[in-house]
Amino acid sequence: MAERSVDVVPLPLDVRAKLAELELELSEGDITQKGYDKKRAKLLAAYIPQCQGVDPSLHKELHLRAAPAPTGKQSRRKECGSRDDRYRSDVHTEAVQAALAKHKEKKMAMPMPSKRRSFAVHAAVDTCTPPETSSASEDENSLRRRSKGQCFTGLSLEQWVNQAMQGTSTTSSSASSASSLGSGPRPGSGPNVIHNPDLRTGGSALADVLAQTHLEQFGAPPDVTTHTAVQTEHARLPAMRSCPKLSRADVMETGNGMPINSRVSSKIQQLLNTLKRPKRPPLKEFFVDDLDELLEVQRPDPNQPRPEGDSSSVVKGDPIAVMAHWPHSLETALQHWASEMPKAACLTTLDTSGRPVHTLTYGKLWRQSLKVSYTLLNKLGTKQEPLLKPGNKDAGSLQTGFLLGSCGVSVSLTSDSCLKGLPKATSGDVVPFKGWPPVTWFVTNSKHLSKPPKDWTSIPRESNGEPAYIEYKSSKEGCMMGVAVSHTAMLTHCQALIQACQYTQGDILINVLDFKRDVGLWHAILTSVMNLLHVICVPYALMKTNPLSWVQKVSLHKAAVACVKSRDMHWAMMSHREQRDISLSSLRMLLVSDGANPWSVSSCDAFINAFQGRGLKPEAICPCATSPEGLTVAIRRPAAESTRTAGRGVLSMYGLSYGVIRADSEEKLSVLTVQDTGKVICGALLCIVKLDGPPHVCQTDEIGEVLLNSRCVASCYYGLPGITKTTFEVFPLNASGSPVSQFPFVRTGLLGFLGPSELLFVVGRVDGLMLVGGRRHSCDDVIATALAVEPVKLVYRGRIAVFPVSVLRDDRIVVVAEQRPEASEDDCFQWMSRVLQAIDSIHQVGVYCLALVPANTLPKCPLGGVYLSDTRQRFLEGSLHPCNILMCPHACVSNLPKPRQKQPVDVGPASVMVGSLVAGKRIAQACGRELVMGDDGDQGSKSTFLSEVLQYRAGTMPDHNLFTLVNNKGAVTATATYLQLHRRAERITTLLLEKGRLNKGEHVALVYPPGVDLVTAFYGCLYAGCVPVTVRPPHPQNLTSTLPTVKMIVEVSKSVCVLTTLNVMKLLKSKESLSGDMVKPWPQILDTDDLPRKRPSQLYRAPTAEMLAYLDFSVSTTGILAGVKMSHAAVGMLCQAVKLQGELYPSRLVALCLDPYCGLGFVLWCLAGVYAGHQSLLIPPMELEGNPGLWLSTVSQYRVRDTFCSYNVMDVCTRGLGSQTEALKARGVNLSCVRSCVVVAEERPRIALTQSFSKLFKDLGLSPRAVSTTFGCRVNVSICLQGSAGPDPTTVYVDVRALRHDRVRLVEKGSPHSLPLMASGKVMPGVKIIIANSETRGPLGDSHLGEIWVASLHCASGYYTIYGEQSPHTDHFSSQLSVGDTSTVWAKTGYLGFVRRTDLTDASGEPHDALYIVGSLDETLELRGLRYHPIDIETSVQRSHKSIAECAVFTWTNLLVVVVELGGPEQEALDLVPVVTNAVLEEHYLVVGVVVVADPGTVPINSRGEKQRMHLRDGFLADQLDPIYVAYNM
Repeated sequence: MAERSVDVVPLPLDVRAKLAELELELSEGDITQKGYDKKRAKLLAAYIPQCQGVDPSLHKELHLRAAPAPTGKQSRRKECGSRDDRYRSDVHTEAVQAALAKHKEKKMAMPMPSKRRSFAVHAAVDTCTPPETSSASEDENSLRRRSKGQCFTGLSLEQWVNQAMQGTSTTSSSASSASSLGSGPRPGSGPNVIHNPDLRTGGSALADVLAQTHLEQFGAPPDVTTHTAVQTEHARLPAMRSCPKLSRADVMETGNGMPINSRVSSKIQQLLNTLKRPKRPPLKEFFVDDLDELLEVQRPDPNQPRPEGDSSSVVKGDPIAVMAHWPHSLETALQHWASEMPKAACLTTLDTSGRPVHTLTYGKLWRQSLKVSYTLLNKLGTKQEPLLKPGNKDAGSLQTGFLLGSCGVSVSLTSDSCLKGLPKATSGDVVPFKGWPPVTWFVTNSKHLSKPPKDWTSIPRESNGEPAYIEYKSSKEGCMMGVAVSHTAMLTHCQALIQACQYTQGDILINVLDFKRDVGLWHAILTSVMNLLHVICVPYALMKTNPLSWVQKVSLHKAAVACVKSRDMHWAMMSHREQRDISLSSLRMLLVSDGANPWSVSSCDAFINAFQGRGLKPEAICPCATSPEGLTVAIRRPAAESTRTAGRGVLSMYGLSYGVIRADSEEKLSVLTVQDTGKVICGALLCIVKLDGPPHVCQTDEIGEVLLNSRCVASCYYGLPGITKTTFEVFPLNASGSPVSQFPFVRTGLLGFLGPSELLFVVGRVDGLMLVGGRRHSCDDVIATALAVEPVKLVYRGRIAVFPVSVLRDDRIVVVAEQRPEASEDDCFQWMSRVLQAIDSIHQVGVYCLALVPANTLPKCPLGGVYLSDTRQRFLEGSLHPCNILMCPHACVSNLPKPRQKQPVDVGPASVMVGSLVAGKRIAQACGRELVMGDDGDQGSKSTFLSEVLQYRAGTMPDHNLFTLVNNKGAVTATATYLQLHRRAERITTLLLEKGRLNKGEHVALVYPPGVDLVTAFYGCLYAGCVPVTVRPPHPQNLTSTLPTVKMIVEVSKSVCVLTTLNVMKLLKSKESLSGDMVKPWPQILDTDDLPRKRPSQLYRAPTAEMLAYLDFSVSTTGILAGVKMSHAAVGMLCQAVKLQGELYPSRLVALCLDPYCGLGFVLWCLAGVYAGHQSLLIPPMELEGNPGLWLSTVSQYRVRDTFCSYNVMDVCTRGLGSQTEALKARGVNLSCVRSCVVVAEERPRIALTQSFSKLFKDLGLSPRAVSTTFGCRVNVSICLQGSAGPDPTTVYVDVRALRHDRVRLVEKGSPHSLPLMASGKVMPGVKIIIANSETRGPLGDSHLGEIWVASLHCASGYYTIYGEQSPHTDHFSSQLSVGDTSTVWAKTGYLGFVRRTDLTDASGEPHDALYIVGSLDETLELRGLRYHPIDIETSVQRSHKSIAECAVFTWTNLLVVVVELGGPEQEALDLVPVVTNAVLEEHYLVVGVVVVADPGTVPINSRGEKQRMHLRDGFLADQLDPIYVAYNM
């Protein structure tokens, strides 16, 4: 092989640049490995060298020899990722357990979700495996890379580490990697290495690029840095060379001295130098839909049936017989009969009781038509310009406005009774319908018509290609289209029907169909006039009261023909037993208009069995196949039983789903019985073409679309030339690709095949096909299966709708039926479960949703039936209002992305790089300005102890107003100066020491409402040497739920005394406190309303600043009660940081609308004001319940520059004052004075709420730049706070799909799957932040999502207690990095986030590093191996339906549970189930297991506006939610 030559073609420079940019995108995580491979292969498709003269089997043999056999662990891990092990639910409701019992063995056990470890190894360390370290931990890609020629048997561990630290050079190392050199055996020395000496000499340039772009997938591209690149001359070095250790200059260091890859090509280095901020792909790339790459591809069934017959031929119908004196038009025929037989009956109408109302003779019909024509042409408009000109179209009242407007309709013909039923305005005119063009309503009764002059004659109409009438048709998507039928087609169609149906003059025809369209129009209105028939119309209203009325009319009038639907036959069969004097012997032809539907077979058979004894001849049943485009396609001719040819087939449903005809036996369940619809209509050509691709003629055992060529077909879609060409001008092709005819065919929209004797069998319609998992199912077949399930009496037989909805790029089957009023809920669920089982057994397909709606609620067709498009639209938008619903997404959705497998953390020496390799530009870390105690020059704030600060300021500035408390009316109810606060704190100290007899260091619970009393009690405890614990008092109207929390905090904190007011003391000692689980008595309770006047002899001072100052207790959103210890030193540094960041000085006035019991809210309310000396305007949040404008009015009244609030307060103002901005402006509310409006929170910034707040109150002068957020947590209550001197908060847009993989990928605003995230403010002084991997404890790059670790002097000392969970949080305050800066002690915040360097600078001129919070680590949902954040799913759910007021999600037994609050009427409760399931599936690729619809206020929300999801989960499991509806998605 060494002598074989390789034809190498150099690559152009532009291709090289694109390849370099592609590698950079992969290195930064902006593109997946799969996308990288596809784009790279596309670029190099035309340049990859081809080996000439080499047997392809030799390559395969070499590849097989190089590929190592997978180990047992590898095989098992690969099997776990197969699609058979996908996420499924094993939770079923009792209502469907029996129905799905036989399918239990098919259900896969639902795998437990695994937590996916985020790894960021994208350099040489990922492509090189150290010897004898980790073979079982490799993934499939690493196995493939090793099989391509890399061998490490001769490589020591030290050499491997050196190579990993050096990295894979894209220039010099590329040649060696391309030839499997540098770590493997010498060329030619191993069986798995192909060596070609001409590869370097013949095409070194191409070899460099091929190696650089990893054509053979040696690994991920190297990490690209800003270090100076090695020149390209290194590529000319010999192929085999050693890997020397790099010097200090050859290794680039990041911020903490960590070496990463440094040697890059000059082209990549030049590209990198142009990047001033994180890489963002061009805008066009964001809208390339890559969902198909993520979704599981449906694997074709290797055993699926395939057509095996010969190519079918074109079938020709009987020629139309030439008849003497045949009229040239329909008007000529009417005029002829009116003159020859004017007294002959033409049309008879019946009332709702069955009595004849009006009989129209042919003479009267001719005269009436002349009057209508004359009036339309001459009397409706002005004399100079008639309103209607010849050629204008009129329309029935059922057409939609779009169709009327496109057809140019200006006149609507109606009757007196219809006009009276139309809505009228006050002027008496008809109210214009929505979407309709302006029309003139004209009544065609005789009294409204003008008699034409004797010399007036109508314009003669000859048969030509102009449209005679337009028939409306609704497409699958619900669009209304007009099908134009020409005069020629109308006349020819009448001739063909007369010949096929063997009509004779004087025949009586009973019509039950809609006479304005389709079969009813063609037979009862058009053909009847051509052949002097007498038509008796049976109205639909009469059929509802007397279903046997049409049979009675046939017997009474001895009718020869009847036009019915299978529904009418079924109704007559159900009620015929009451009538005994019925004879159907005169019936020559019973035309079944929907005879092509599968359910019509059973109706026809049952009708024959019921009425054969009443004279009905079996050969009289004549089904037909029709369509708006092809008119009558085929019809079974009425003939004697001995001479007729009829057919019936029993077909396999499995074969039909693949479009193949396979005969089966009737004993099987999964079969479809079809009957023929006769032969093709006279004078037509018919063929069957394939559904996909060019219109090739089908094989004889293949299902296809029926095409028709005839003079009696429609001509076009009116006003739609594009669709007309694809439907009405089709040229079928034979097997060789040549047209079978020179004349165009028309697509009829019917699905069928040709049987024996050239009989046409129709199995469905193209519009009724549902493509599910690569198989086609007919809606009519599914309806037939549902109707076969007993008992059908629970639903209305003719009111069942089956339609597909697109979910995750595949059709899902939805079945909707109208439920009878007398049906019970248990019976309905049993029937629904049996329907699901029947469809699954017969069609081998699952039903996505089965819904039952109340009677008469589905949109109706004129004569019964259901409008599918409107029903589908109502289902999708959530306005169907079902009364019972079952959803089965677990069984239907089989193309979800594969679950991610959890990778092992311990992977040998490579683990030192996991979590620390920087895949972005820098390590994700940030820090605030340096903080030194008392560096602001304020003598009062130099002390570490707050008690001493208060004493100092009480002596130096005793009359300085410190606190002002306002009530809900805006009036001041309490104030406190430094001296007043100091004196009152001393009196509380005396109370604790003398009356309470407390010792130093004992804990005291402060149970106060928000106000000045809470502040004085806190400093009284500090003066006494006690440790205060602030507790929210119980709510008087909700003691049963709030009092246990108070008692729990008091007990957990080991408080020996409770300080409170007299009113709160009464609540604590109420009878509710002694009921239930609260039998343990309270500790001693002291009332501070009446304090002793004696001052203490000495105030306490802690020996060291590290002693405990207070305990901060809070209940997290996960339901954990956690108390942290705050030392005196931490409190002093925290107050100093808040003072510097917010520029809070004694001259400042700060408005606080916060809860003062924990976190930063407590610090701002009780500590910061005393330390900094600014005046605090206290506004209790509870006061906003009665006055939502209190906060803003107070801020405007006092001209406040800085204000702090919570999200709950902002939400109350946004909702309560949304429509009152003008009233507030009239009252003089002006917010232009606000410099900073800071939201105090411990969560991801609610960017939608802050933007709504800013836009809403912009008219009041509020600057959008003023609104910002903070971030704090249990370990550090103030990590970020937006200062006035800092840069404005920035907003970035990230790919939400990348976040599920713990990656951060910036995208542009408005791109698909984008999530806006706002920075949480500027990092506080004295705070250092780093993003770390919570498992490996290594620092992450700025393109990774990780846990936020913080190092600061004002961090909490530790947890005092975590109620219920102690062990998992022992290292939260003493964590250290595994690599890098291993000496710093960090505190784990428990929140996930990332750091990005922005284009802004802070006050010191340094680049601004912004921190972005994504969510709490404890709240993340680990489903299918991915990390989901509840807020993202809740956002999708909340915008899915207008009636969802609030929602929350959590997991239960590995199922996703969604709780939604219904903000509308209860009839909309079940509408939320499908829309919620669809939204979560489409946006997050998750299957919702349980949907709980509850009343407003069910989702618990704390005072900070955070959802208590775990409390909600506990209430759900304890059945305490009292839900409106609970849907278990099976």
